[in-house]
Order: sequence, then C-alpha cells, then structure tokens
Amino acid sequence: QVQLVESGGGLVQTGDSLSLSCVASVSITSVNAMDWYRQAPGKQRELVAGIGSNGVSRYPDSMKERFTISRDVAENTVYLQMDNLKREDTGVYYCHADTVGTSYGETGYWGQGTQVTVSS
Repeated sequence: QVQLVESGGGLVQTGDSLSLSCVASVSITSVNAMDWYRQAPGKQRELVAGIGSNGVSRYPDSMKERFTISRDVAENTVYLQMDNLKREDTGVYYCHADTVGTSYGETGYWGQGTQVTVSS
C-alpha cells in the first residue's frame, strides 16, 4: 500500500509561480517513478512530469518549458515547480506512483489531488 498526499495548490494569477508537493508513505526510490498528472475540467488526465527511481526526469514536450519536477529522497517527497502559469494550467493536479513490477502491486497509486486555479 502506498499513500500519496499532495499539497500546495491554490488560486493564483497568470504569470505567477506555484510549487506543489507530494509526500509518499514509502521510499520514492522503491517505486518505478513518481509522476505528476493534471486534469482540467472536461478533459482527460494528462502527464505533466515524471521522475524515475534513478532521479531522471521526463516531460511531455508541451510541459518542458514551464514545469520542473524534483525530489527529496530523504523526505519521500516529490515537487512540481510551475512557472509563468496560464489559465489553461487550471485543473486538479495528481501525484502518481508507478509500482508496476514492484511489491506494491501493479495498479499504481494516486493521491487525492490538489486544485490549481489560474485567473487572469
């Protein structure tokens, strides 16, 4: 069982920055990867950024410029730094643990999500 707790969401204005945190109940190096996803109203959930157990990060091309994922292994915490926020960044941001092939199970785990609202 892996529990994930996100925090840091809120209401910001366009151009602002915001940092999200995700604290895991297990060592984040014991899972394949820790990811950030987001879901805008009426849209599918999409990957924002991920970081592997080896610390290598990955981003979809559309997210590379303004989003940065990082981690604190000692604190079992993953961060998402979001810069120059735009209204289209509004949505619920979820933390995800990729546990395929690990002792935690094949389904992966999701946090409860944290709302980010960007107003103009």
